[in-house]
Amino acid sequence: MKPFVPQRLPIEVIKWEPLIPLIGHANRSLALYDGILYGVPNPEVLLSPMTTQEAVLSSRIEGTQATLGEVLKFEAGEEPKLASRRDDILEILNYRKALRHTEAALQIRPFNLNLLLELHNILLSSVRGQDKARGSFRKTQNWIGPHGSPIEQADFVPPDPMYVERALDNWETYYHADQPDPIVQLAIVHAQFEIIHPFLDGNGRIGRILIPLFLFEKELLSRPMFYLSAYLEQHRDEYVERLRALGQEPDAWNEWIAFFLRALNEQSRDNADKARAIIDLYARLKERVIAHMHSQYVVPLLDQIFERPIFQIKHLSFAGDHQPSRQTIFSLLRTFREAGILKVARARRGRRAQVLVFAELMNLCEGKEAF
Repeated sequence: MKPFVPQRLPIEVIKWEPLIPLIGHANRSLALYDGILYGVPNPEVLLSPMTTQEAVLSSRIEGTQATLGEVLKFEAGEEPKLASRRDDILEILNYRKALRHTEAALQIRPFNLNLLLELHNILLSSVRGQDKARGSFRKTQNWIGPHGSPIEQADFVPPDPMYVERALDNWETYYHADQPDPIVQLAIVHAQFEIIHPFLDGNGRIGRILIPLFLFEKELLSRPMFYLSAYLEQHRDEYVERLRALGQEPDAWNEWIAFFLRALNEQSRDNADKARAIIDLYARLKERVIAHMHSQYVVPLLDQIFERPIFQIKHLSFAGDHQPSRQTIFSLLRTFREAGILKVARARRGRRAQVLVFAELMNLCEGKEAF
């Protein structure tokens, strides 16, 4: 099987007319979500579990099995029951770290290939794949197929390594170009990155991290907080099939773009519903705790459990010169438990500290009764 030769961007074979309704729906849904995002007073706090859930689902597409609950329990000091889950969790935490690093970098410079290398370096730091040219574009041929299969049995063979940097230069130019519609441009940016497959490992996850970054840089989102992996994980077979058909079947680019626009439309609405539900939950609990708990520390505590819904007491911190006493913190947590806001995820035993969980928020983010 010969290495694939990608088309140069921009793609000239796009048939715009059948895409116009899909473009309209996706843009409206994206604007609806951004309106909600813009109105969140502290999105990095209130939507923190959604960001971690995106890392979980994007990594799951690549074969990890860890859940949001397992990730947050690990951060709260509880080791997973299965040793293999620990490797999964570390990959997920790296995904979140890479996304946050790149978001910060975009405040001072545009996205470029050097930032792409930084992202890759963080993603594979101290996890499986760290020995696969971390932070470097590949110099050897890679291929996609069943684990351990030779190149002759590959499902897809990316471009020859000697053409990778040339293809990436063209991709970067297109990334920053003015195109007729930016979300169609994003569909092509994502797909072309997966076709080039410029790294020996981590290409799929990086390709999905690029989605919120692009939407933010093109000012379609006020923050780079968009969570597409739920849809892509749910439609994984079609996602892979549409990507692999590019350049090999007539009209494949239009079919891929249509799939991507449907994904963007549906996931924008799902993201909006979930973000709205989190905001409503926060407003309802804030009103409730202020009315029944007369303490200056009650709202800062509420903010912390939204940002970190599984935690130990030692993880709590309060800004300002006037710190609450340990007894005050215990008293507030006891009141939160009695009100049903917090539950015990792990009881105190010997030197093992108690772990508490904000069950309603976790269940909302997981989309099921997980706690």
